[in-house]
Amino acid sequence: MAHRAYLDWNATAPQRPEARAAMLAACDLVGNPSSIHREGRAARQAIEVARRSVAELVGADPRNVVFTSGGTEANALALTPAIEVGADRAPRDRLLMSAIEHPSVRSGGQFAPDRIEDLPVRDDGRVELDALERRLATLAGQGARPLVSLMLANNETGVIQPVAAAAELVHRAGGILHVDAIQGAGKIPFNINDLGADLVTLSAHKLGGPKGVGALVKRDEALHLAQPLIRGGGQERGARAGTENLPGIAGFGAAAEAARSAATEEAARVAALRDRIEAGVLAVSPSAVIFGREAQRLPNTTLFAMPGIKAETALIALDLDGVAVSSGSACSSGKVAASHVLKAMGIAPELARGAIRVSVGFSTSDEEVDCFLNAWKKLVQTLLKGTHGIAA
Repeated sequence: MAHRAYLDWNATAPQRPEARAAMLAACDLVGNPSSIHREGRAARQAIEVARRSVAELVGADPRNVVFTSGGTEANALALTPAIEVGADRAPRDRLLMSAIEHPSVRSGGQFAPDRIEDLPVRDDGRVELDALERRLATLAGQGARPLVSLMLANNETGVIQPVAAAAELVHRAGGILHVDAIQGAGKIPFNINDLGADLVTLSAHKLGGPKGVGALVKRDEALHLAQPLIRGGGQERGARAGTENLPGIAGFGAAAEAARSAATEEAARVAALRDRIEAGVLAVSPSAVIFGREAQRLPNTTLFAMPGIKAETALIALDLDGVAVSSGSACSSGKVAASHVLKAMGIAPELARGAIRVSVGFSTSDEEVDCFLNAWKKLVQTLLKGTHGIAA
């Protein structure tokens, strides 16, 4: 089989060797983590080691890490009116979210549709803080109790959001802030306390761990989720029933530790690769537009489009040339659909339809970048020749 270049890390990252080794070791632990015998205690110990590693990745207390089946479940668990803080048990009655959130947040969790509101974003892809401040002030005047959801970094553009500034506004208005940090974790360093986020969601497979495991992290133990999505057992301190996915959690912990340890080195290397990709794209196709380029972005992500090229055609051509990239979010059942992110940024539909996302990671090689740039050059030259009808 010919060599392929995998450049779709934002969809899922290849597994880190540390994660695979931890998973294999966990498969040899026969006990149920809830059992009190020696075998059960060994399994429990493996989970708690992983919990500490995940907590350290975001600067949290291990007691405040709740393991889930993935980022989608973690987001759904967080987006509930039934959030209690200490003796304050009144439900949250409004959910505010940016217009560029991931579909798992856009679905609104356990909030009724008429209780959900969108917040606009600027043309560079960052949320409009002034709009957030105005809306929070209005809601405070009405006695409302908002929950605000704002991602740390966008999965399509890589644009990093002003979370700490948003947290200050939210807390001043008596609100709670949930941050979907799934794309940012392991790519940029952050601390849940410095961010001011009350709840943070993570996903293992985005940072080199296994698929099918994630976490919801609380900043303060006083925050309580009164209506868990899955009930029937006391696992995860009552926040998520069901026997824990031991191999998955062990792999998650190992990936989190590896990502944290190598964060600075990896970020610098992948940023250089990303910059090289963008320079190569613009050299071949000067009319290409790189979305969110004016804002601070994840070091590994670029989203661009060239007028006249449709994403679905480009993806097929690149795949046939041995390059795996995407057109944006991978959570759309394999469909190439119009990007709600680019629409919110005010990008013209005809340009947005051609958006290509290239994302790299810790093991991406210069040869893979070469493979992409050669394939992109071939695609553009074919378009200019007009031999295969690639133009829109």
